[in-house]
Amino acid sequence: MRRVVITGMGAVSPIGNSKDDMWQAMLAGRHGIGSITHFDTSEYKVTLAAEVKDFDGPAVLGGSEFRKYDRFIQFALAAGDEAMADSGLAGTVDEDRLGVYIGSGIGGLGTMFQETEKLLERGPRRVSPFLVPMMIGNMASGLAAIRYRAKGVNLPVVTACATATHAIGEAYRAIGHGYADAIIAGGAEAAINPISVAGFTSSMALTTSTDPDRASIPFDRERSGFVMGEGAGVLILEEYERAKARGAHIYAEIAGYGNTCDAYHMTAPDPEVGGSSRAIELALAERVGNGYEKMYINAHGTSTPLNDKYETLAIRTALGDRADTDVLVSSTKSMTGHMLGAAGGVEAIASILALRTGHIPPTIGYREADPDCDLDYVPNRAREAGVDVSLSTSLGFGGHNACLAFVSL
Repeated sequence: MRRVVITGMGAVSPIGNSKDDMWQAMLAGRHGIGSITHFDTSEYKVTLAAEVKDFDGPAVLGGSEFRKYDRFIQFALAAGDEAMADSGLAGTVDEDRLGVYIGSGIGGLGTMFQETEKLLERGPRRVSPFLVPMMIGNMASGLAAIRYRAKGVNLPVVTACATATHAIGEAYRAIGHGYADAIIAGGAEAAINPISVAGFTSSMALTTSTDPDRASIPFDRERSGFVMGEGAGVLILEEYERAKARGAHIYAEIAGYGNTCDAYHMTAPDPEVGGSSRAIELALAERVGNGYEKMYINAHGTSTPLNDKYETLAIRTALGDRADTDVLVSSTKSMTGHMLGAAGGVEAIASILALRTGHIPPTIGYREADPDCDLDYVPNRAREAGVDVSLSTSLGFGGHNACLAFVSL
């Protein structure tokens, strides 16, 4: 395998519309959770979400283009623009060797809901001609390819909440095996809309808490469900030798990737944690093994009763006694909410910046210890700690498990 590095990153999130703003909010322990403003929640049990704020779509895309794109696509292109500018990649790579792997767990469900309302209330002739390209989940990847003249491999992964982590992992493998020289990879989501919130509420996945400070509380004994977030996280992956040759700024190297499935239940994690623990083991087996001194794990950490319990067990199963002595764990979903298919993108960015800066973002809102969740979750305040490997883990409905391992050069 050729070596693969990260040379650019971009984010749109509930706590900042750039990677730097998001990172500073994480270190300060600020969350982006509040009352839903996208629609009227007077008949809903769930009234909180982590919405992206002050996002200027027309400024990013132009007024005429803006109206043709679902919100998840707008987020993806904004994060992609930042990542591309950060990397300095444009104009340095053959178009045929530049790919895009930007996925979405849900795609343009907001557009589908709006256009269905038009159909039922005003008839079929009122449905937008842009409905299909706004709705389909591959369109962020397709439009990013057009925007950045990327004519190489293009694969928008869809694995629910593990989408972005799998997209980055599969991009890593594609570059490693020589199918591309650079890939724009990550995930985007914009699912805070009436039908999505109603569906997740009915499946009992969302918290009904009305206190923004006690809503997304991963690993806390009083956790009761996740808070829906939105946004995008996009990274530029590049073959190491070409990145070095062009003098690119290198954030980190991808040292491994694990991809497994529980094959157990459509929504619930496997209590035996075989799949989720094996994803961690596979990611470490490629380059790291036990040869690390201190590890940081940006956990999936959704604030649901089952996920946090079994993710803790998965970490213990994969790492053994070192989970107590050499590992720091936190869930940045305590601040961003659960950004679904975009979560793994912003969490990979957080993992890389923790590795690079020696500052570990906290799990905020943590108050009540749970005997089933007994690791060091860096509660409430960021911590200075040098780590030589960082992991980003993601789990998705359908039993999908993904883990990325990052190391410094």
